[in-house]
Amino acid sequence: MEFSILYWIQGLHRPLLDSFMAAVTFLGEVGWFWILTGTLLFCVKRTRRCGAAVLLSLAVGFLVGNCLLKNVIGRSRPCWIDPGVVLLIASPDDYSFPSGHTLASFESAVSILLCYRRWGIAALVLACLISFSRLYLFVHFPTDVLAGAVLGTGIAVLVHYLLDKWTGPGKDGGTGRTEVKP
Repeated sequence: MEFSILYWIQGLHRPLLDSFMAAVTFLGEVGWFWILTGTLLFCVKRTRRCGAAVLLSLAVGFLVGNCLLKNVIGRSRPCWIDPGVVLLIASPDDYSFPSGHTLASFESAVSILLCYRRWGIAALVLACLISFSRLYLFVHFPTDVLAGAVLGTGIAVLVHYLLDKWTGPGKDGGTGRTEVKP
């Protein structure tokens, strides 16, 4: 069934969309965009807590998702199983489950959402685009992406909860939201 979904998505390919999806997926490569975002947020005093949440979530997700789950589960990628689909990017070398791009994107976007609703919504839109790009580019199964989104959301919520517990609630009395107009 998952291959049916992936093959249907392959029917959406158009030159402009191909370029867009390759560019969007690049934002998720090794989490560089989210690491940079978290670092910038951490460097500004009034967004430091949010930056800490993003960076801590990324660290936990890297250990749980990339170092542990990918290697324990060892799921092959769709592009390894069906090499007949022409890839628009280089074939990844690591295992498929869970999607690391999706994991990092949802950890970061949910962390931002829990601090700043407007910025978080924009970050969630980007996280969804990055996640979809992994299916479009035929390098992940839908369940890899779903697992990355669920795990990333859970990690972000847990880190936010632990930050509140360890450092006290944010300025708003517990939600961690210190709404700053972007």
